Amino acid sequence: MPLDKPYLDVPGTTIFDADQSRKGYWLNQFCMSLMKAENRERFKADERAYLDEWPMSEEQKQAVLARDLNRCIALGGNIYFLAKIGATDGKSFQQMAGSMTGMTEDEYRDMMIRGGRSIEGNRHLGEDGDAQPHRQPQGRASRGERRN
Repeated sequence: MPLDKPYLDVPGTTIFDADQSRKGYWLNQFCMSLMKAENRERFKADERAYLDEWPMSEEQKQAVLARDLNRCIALGGNIYFLAKIGATDGKSFQQMAGSMTGMTEDEYRDMMIRGGRSIEGNRHLGEDGDAQPHRQPQGRASRGERRN
């Protein structure tokens, strides 16, 4: 029986849990290999050939080749491992994060300086949101109520 994962109803958020870790194991191992200079050089010389040395899914390989970091995350990538791809490409974490939000680096920086993205529409059910009404929390007091 699958575990109940109430955190799955936060819109636009992928939680890196045990299932994601299993799904992305080889993708994340590939990323970690980029910590070695010789591996970065091999990857930059022929990205597809280097990726084919790893038992990743074709979808994961395509996401890496396209530098679609949001897709990589959906396919089990962990952002801290994926940062190795950005570093190999000479990109800062801020540049990577901006690309993942559809913003320029400057727009992303300015948003973060102003306090980050709005919480409106980014709460899970039970936090005054209605992201996924089919996932009604059971046995919890609603916000503002106390259970004795």
